[in-house]
Parts: sequence; structure tokens; C-alpha cells
Amino acid sequence: MSSRNLILILATSGFASTFSGRAVEPMVGIIARDLSSDPQTIALLSAAFALPYAFIQPVLGPIGDALGKERVMKVALSILFLALACSAFAPNAATLFTLRIIAGAAAGGAVPLSIALIGDRVEMAQRQIALSRYLVAVIIGQLAGSSLAGLLAEWIGWRGVFGLSTIMMALALTATVIGFRGALPGGRFDPRAAILRYRAILSNPRALFLFGSVFVEAIALFGIFPYVAPLLEERGGGGAAQAGFAIGGFALGGLVYSALVTWMLRRLGIGRILLGGGFFAGAALLILGTGGGWKLDAAALLLMGLGFYMLHNTFQAQVTEVAPGARASAVALHAFSFFCGQALGVVLMGFGLRNIGLTASTGVAALVIVCVGVAAATVLGRTARPATDAKQ
Repeated sequence: MSSRNLILILATSGFASTFSGRAVEPMVGIIARDLSSDPQTIALLSAAFALPYAFIQPVLGPIGDALGKERVMKVALSILFLALACSAFAPNAATLFTLRIIAGAAAGGAVPLSIALIGDRVEMAQRQIALSRYLVAVIIGQLAGSSLAGLLAEWIGWRGVFGLSTIMMALALTATVIGFRGALPGGRFDPRAAILRYRAILSNPRALFLFGSVFVEAIALFGIFPYVAPLLEERGGGGAAQAGFAIGGFALGGLVYSALVTWMLRRLGIGRILLGGGFFAGAALLILGTGGGWKLDAAALLLMGLGFYMLHNTFQAQVTEVAPGARASAVALHAFSFFCGQALGVVLMGFGLRNIGLTASTGVAALVIVCVGVAAATVLGRTARPATDAKQ
């Protein structure tokens, strides 16, 4: 299979799973009113999706290495389809939280395993560009989920948006089953071998630095997202549609990155890309802290999206080489770190908003992400070290 066809197949599930993951954020206020719940409680649906997504990774990674990444993806997408279909009929907040937990765990078998598959089939020299092409689908899914969902929710309701997510996932599952129908069956899952692979990966200092970097990156950048809609409503800046447009700016920033990545790699190099990413994201957080209108928030989030993908796409490409013999396991630990950071970031940002306010909270986050960029540029900007072969 050509790399182009591989990316097209993976893009369908990347788009659908990301849409379903991000669609809730602009609908927080609508869901809270419909289910008679507090907006800050409903905002935690983001963490309810992210935490199981994170904690399933140490399980899915070695299973994917042992049984075959394609096979595991098919099962995961099937479960995600069922969870989304049931979410459209959730009678109360407790049921919706339960279904989001199931959906988050199932979605963990989409993007991380796709990244590992690209790592398997695309040479390192072209891998960051190939990953950026795949990320276009993921980014468009984010854009549609964060902006289109807000608009649709005012027209067809939040249940209708979940219904749309279900249809998208059905199409993605069909494309995955057909596209990988000729995939060779994997072997047998051996827990002892999985533990040995993880031990080898975690003995690599470069891997530990990458996992730590994405963890802190996610805390700093993603904590603010579920609060964009409630904060806009509080200051009369708009409802779900305006919040969706603002959050959609982040995905637009990712598309800008995808258009520029080849030029950046050729002219700037990894070190400067990482440094610029940290400063762009930090500046965006400072702008968000001013508490302006949704248009200013959208501009800030566009800048944040550009900065984030300059950092994160580089981390992704690097992590695919820390353990070529156990690539799904390495990417799984990377995703585990990232989504744990996302979930913790929501909690910490909520604490900060209640106790020190918006400006101070985003200021602290800005300082943190700038430090991540500087540290990453210093460490990863050097010549890459030989990868650890963690195959057991």
C-alpha cells in the first residue's frame, strides 16, 4: 500500500474520532441547560474523555504491537461508534459522563495507532511531513468539532450533533475495515514481553524527555479550552456558535502549520521550530488572558494552534524513532502522557480561574509553555541519538 493510500484510510478515522472528541466543548452551556447541570461540571466531560483515552494507551500499545495495529483499530472504532450512538440518547449527565468515558477509551485506538502505522511504513526522512499530512485530517476534525458543532447545536441540538458524530464514525469504520481487509494477522499478546518493551523504552532518556514534554505541553495549553464558552457567556461575548468559532481558530493555526512545515524544516530546522512554537503559544495564552471578545480569542487560538503544532508534530516524529521494534508501545506512552496532561490541565485551569482569575492563570500557563519550547529546542535540536530497539 502506498503511503498516500495509507494516510487517506487513516485520515477518515482521524477526522471522525477527533470531531467526536472536540464537539462537546462549544456545547457545554447548551448541554448544561438541557440536563439541568452546572456548566463547570459539564466542562469536565472533556476530562472524562481525555483520561480514559490516556489510561488505555499502555494497554492498547503493546496489544497493537502483538496482534496487529490494524486489527486493534477496527475493534476500537466499533466500540467508539456504539458509544457515540448511545450518547445521542443520554437521559442525564451521569449517563453522558459514562458514555464519554467509554468513547474516550475507544478513541485511544485511532490516532496513536495511526501514528505508529505511519512510523512503520514511512522513512524517517519523510516522516514528519507525512505525519503533518495525516494531521490535516485530524486538525479539520478539530475545526469541525469545535466550530461546526457549536453552530449545529443551536439548530439540531447537542443530541443531533452526537447523531452526526455517529454517522461520521460509521463511515470511518467502513473505510478502515475495507482499507485494511488484507492486513496480515498479528501474533499473540504476551504481557511479559510488553513489560520488557516498556522497560526498554523507559530506559531511553530521550523518550523520557519527549513524554515529559508533551505532558507539560498539554497541561499548559489545553486547560483553557472547556472554559472558553462559559467565559464568553459570562462577559456577554456570545454563545455556543461564537465559542465554536473562537476554538476553531486553534485548528486553523494547525492548518497554517501544515502548509508551512516543509518550508520550516528546510529553512528553520527542528531547534528553531520548537523555540518559535513555545513563544507563539505563550503569546497566545497572554492574549486570551485579556478577556476580550470572541474574535480576539479566535485570533489568539489560531496563534496557539500554530505554536502547538510546531511543538507537537516535532515531538510525534521524534517519538516514532525511540523504539522502532515497539513503535505502537512508544507512541502509546506518548499519547498517555499527553492526555493525562490534558485532563489535569482542565482541573488546574478550573482551580486557577476560581482562585487567581483568568489573567494570572493564563500568564502562568504562558510561562510554562515557553519553558517547554526552550528546553525542547535545547535537547531535541541536537543531532538525534540512535534509537532504542525495544523489540522483545
